[in-house]
Amino acid sequence: MISFNVPPYIGKEQDYIMEAIRAHKICGDGEFTRKCNKWIEDKTGVSKALLTTACSTALDMAAMLSEVGPGDEVILPSFTFVSTANAFVLRGAKLVFVDIRPDTQNIDEKLIEDAITDKTKVIAPVHYAGVGCEMDTIMDIAKRHDLLVIEDAAQGVMSTYKGRALGAIGDYGCYSFHETKNYSMGEGGALLIKDQSKVDRAEIIREKGTDRSKFLRGQVDKYTWVDMGSSYLPSEMNAAYLYAQLEEADRINEDRKASWNEYYEMLTPLADTGRIELPVIPEECEHNAHMFYIKVKDIEERTELAAFLKRKGILAVFHYVPLHSAPAGSKFGRFHGEDRYTTNTFERLLRLPMFYGLGYDNVEFICDKIKQFYAER
Repeated sequence: MISFNVPPYIGKEQDYIMEAIRAHKICGDGEFTRKCNKWIEDKTGVSKALLTTACSTALDMAAMLSEVGPGDEVILPSFTFVSTANAFVLRGAKLVFVDIRPDTQNIDEKLIEDAITDKTKVIAPVHYAGVGCEMDTIMDIAKRHDLLVIEDAAQGVMSTYKGRALGAIGDYGCYSFHETKNYSMGEGGALLIKDQSKVDRAEIIREKGTDRSKFLRGQVDKYTWVDMGSSYLPSEMNAAYLYAQLEEADRINEDRKASWNEYYEMLTPLADTGRIELPVIPEECEHNAHMFYIKVKDIEERTELAAFLKRKGILAVFHYVPLHSAPAGSKFGRFHGEDRYTTNTFERLLRLPMFYGLGYDNVEFICDKIKQFYAER
């Protein structure tokens, strides 16, 4: 069976974990956490990056820092993972879903402004498949309406929009290092902070509402509870596992892009005949080959193709039941405007195996089986 995902493993992970253990520093904010934070800062140019226990908790922290609360509204796509929404629901805000673009599956920037009310406080774009949203337009809208922008860049590590790192364009950005992502620490994420003045409070929220970080740096003689917060600091062993991959980020990125390009080339003949649609990468975007997907005719064809591939030893999966159609979606939010593409995309999109080390032979085998499926229809 060709798995849908295999967590990346470079070879130094175990050595670095043992280094953390021998240093008697496994609870976090040790050498490897600092190295990971600095790597993100250097790559993105943000004022501060903080490793977190998940992208979900990075989003939670961003929502707290934005001071979203009851009575406020947040604009976001419905075609996203539930964590994007939960961060704001937990703060008591109302969700306002808008439709996505049919090319990138990202929030349609042309629909955002019409969804703004006097209660709107945040725009939360999601960079689907590591392909950047139209951030210049979104940032312009946010500036004119005095709104914050929180980027869900869970899938966007190493991707750029007009040369700027995803996650580093808005007020806050959130990365994921889950085992399904390009770079992994099992469970983990990072909060990216543009404004240096927000860093102190972010560190306090991350350390259970205490000023422990200042104490460890010798800035205060004792630490105490000063704000709300929770335990968002990951284990040093998780950070050690991740840093081994960040050191080889370019190597992983090039390997994944090679597989992505091979998929695209091999499946282009099917797209040219109109049987499937392939991903679209806008000219201003540099993607990270986080995923390769195809869009088929309808949900019935997708179900048949996924079952066919599984019989051939290939695991392909669909993505995201639209949040506005879920029970909690109608409870905590509303869809603004017409759902032209969100549900349609959900019903047609099929994700193919994609991971570091997938290799040409596996890509060729998968593409051959997809071609066989359509040849037999």
